Amino acid sequence: MRPVRGVLFDKDGTLFDFAATREAWAAAFLDRLARDRSHAAQLGAEIGFDLAARRFQPGSVVVAGTPGEIAQALLPHLPGQSFRGLMQVMNAEAAQAQQVEAVPLVPFLSGLRREGLRLGVATNDAEAPARAHLDRAEVTHLFDFIAGFDSGHGGKPAPGQLLAFAGAVDLPVAEIVMVGDSTHDLQAGRAAGMRCVGVLTGLAGRDELAPLADAVFDDISALPAWVAGQALG
Repeated sequence: MRPVRGVLFDKDGTLFDFAATREAWAAAFLDRLARDRSHAAQLGAEIGFDLAARRFQPGSVVVAGTPGEIAQALLPHLPGQSFRGLMQVMNAEAAQAQQVEAVPLVPFLSGLRREGLRLGVATNDAEAPARAHLDRAEVTHLFDFIAGFDSGHGGKPAPGQLLAFAGAVDLPVAEIVMVGDSTHDLQAGRAAGMRCVGVLTGLAGRDELAPLADAVFDDISALPAWVAGQALG
C-alpha cells in the first residue's frame, strides 16, 4: 500500500465540532433574517433546524450543502430578499460564528506537518468565512490549500476540490486521504480515488459513514496513528 503523503480535511464537523459551532450560528442567522420568532422557526424548518431545541435534524441541507443550496431553500420564504443579498448575510454570519475545535488544532496540525504531510481544506462553506475561521484558530499557515464551494472547483460530493488539492501539492490521489464527517465528503473522496476517513464530530453516525470509509474515528485525534500505519500496510 502506498504511504499517505497528503491529508485533505473537511472543515465543519471535522476540524470544528459541528453541533457546538453550527447550531449557535443557525439560531443567530435565523433571528437576523426573520421578522419574528415564529417566522424564524418556519425558516429553521426549511433547512432542517429545530429552533426551539437548537438542533439540526438528520438530512439537513446545512450538514453537507453549500451556502447556495441553503439560500435556495430559504428564498421562497423571504419575500423581497435577493439571492445575492441573502448570500451576503449568510457569509457575514458564518464569518462571525464562534468555532469550537474538534481537537486543539495548532499542535495537531503542526504534528502532521512535522511528519512531512501536505495539508488542505475542502469545504462546502464559502472560502472567505472558511479562511476567517482558520485565521481565528491560528492555523491558516499550516495548510497548503484552502477551497470553498465558490473557489472555482465546485462543491462536494463532486471531486473537483479534491483533485485541485492533488494538483496543488503535486501528489497522486492514491497518496492522499480525505477526512470528513459526512457522506458528501466520503463520496467525493471515493470519486477522486482517494482513501477516506470518517469522523463522528458531525451529525452522521458510524453506520452511515462506514460503508464509504477505510476507517471511522470519534475525532481526528486518531488520524496520525492511522496514517503511520498506512505506510506499513
